[in-house]
Amino acid sequence: MDKVQLAVDTLYKQHFGKLVASLLYSSRDIDPETAEDIVQDSFSSALTDWRLKGVPTNSTGWIYKVCRNKALNKIKKDKHLEGLSEKTVPGSVEIRFSESVLDDQQLKLLFACAHPDLSPKSQVVITLKYVVNLKVEAIAKILGMTIDGVDKLLLRARQKIKDEKIILEEPHPQALKQRLSIVHKIIYLTFNEGYKSSSGGKEILREELCEEALLLNMALMDSHLGNKETEALQALMLFNAARLKSRFSASGELLDLEKQDRSLWNKELILLANDFLNRSQDDVITTYHLEAAIACLHCEAESFNATDWKTIAGLYAHLLYNTPNPFVELNYAIALYYAGEKQPSFKILNGLQRHSFLSQYHILNMTLGKFHHLEGDNTLARQFLLAAFSQTNIPKEKDFIQKMIDETLDAGY
Repeated sequence: MDKVQLAVDTLYKQHFGKLVASLLYSSRDIDPETAEDIVQDSFSSALTDWRLKGVPTNSTGWIYKVCRNKALNKIKKDKHLEGLSEKTVPGSVEIRFSESVLDDQQLKLLFACAHPDLSPKSQVVITLKYVVNLKVEAIAKILGMTIDGVDKLLLRARQKIKDEKIILEEPHPQALKQRLSIVHKIIYLTFNEGYKSSSGGKEILREELCEEALLLNMALMDSHLGNKETEALQALMLFNAARLKSRFSASGELLDLEKQDRSLWNKELILLANDFLNRSQDDVITTYHLEAAIACLHCEAESFNATDWKTIAGLYAHLLYNTPNPFVELNYAIALYYAGEKQPSFKILNGLQRHSFLSQYHILNMTLGKFHHLEGDNTLARQFLLAAFSQTNIPKEKDFIQKMIDETLDAGY
């Protein structure tokens, strides 16, 4: 990849969502799809222009200015482009499009996407698309939807937004507070997507998404809208971010929690996470409080075997009681197994096999395969591991499962 392409790609990852957000809040005459097209066209212009003239010193200011000019040209002369008019921008364009302004606009857009007239799933999808700039394939993966399903949902949401000008109305303060829960969920999903290895064959940690989620949540805390739940969410994400560097070996091999080098865990982030968790204490215990407490116990354990699995299982039981969910149930079963409650664990795992989606979920089959191997039934272990192997397309995950299959063969069968 040449230097110009690299510069454009880097700028695209950092500022695409911010530019879309800025355009949407600058004019009632620009809908999400139009804003996206303008920004895409601006980056295409950057690639062409910079190949001829070189990358400008202030590449960020350059792309903002081109994007603004293209937006102005898009709007008819009798339309007023609020906030982007030259008359309302004293000084340079770079001042108008400063980082702080764009970050603020992005947070506003985040709340706008949580509009009550949109379905909960639409709220999440359009935010992941326009604020976080995830591809349709990635959105489908993290939400357990088909690509076609995401495309159709986006089409309906865009049309509704365009017809009713939904996303261009900044909510009043009370409405903002009412939307806080869905905003938390969106930030949470964004972080989780970053925490996992990326799809599309590039097995790298998408740390930029984790950073995006942390920054959005920090902006939320810095505003008057953040609450104790926001702090608990920050604690949860920081506990998990502290372990990012240990998820792969030096050779690029995916490692489970048991085999991770705990000396690589970021102690400063763990301390910061503990601080947020302590600050988040409240009479109301939310899902994020419980998940952060679980993550905290993992981070405090000196080794995998020294982990307080009994307490973790209890926290998952509490979590499951508050929010019944098959994924939580899977984690509860795993914690029960390591806590010594093997029979209840297998009962739950076998029950999840009857779930239409979970039965096709490679983590469930991989877990059953591993536990049967640990119990000495390598024939049954291989059956589940082979099913898990066929259920993921990510090479690193396939390599990980193949290694587990090889272990069952080495066990003497």
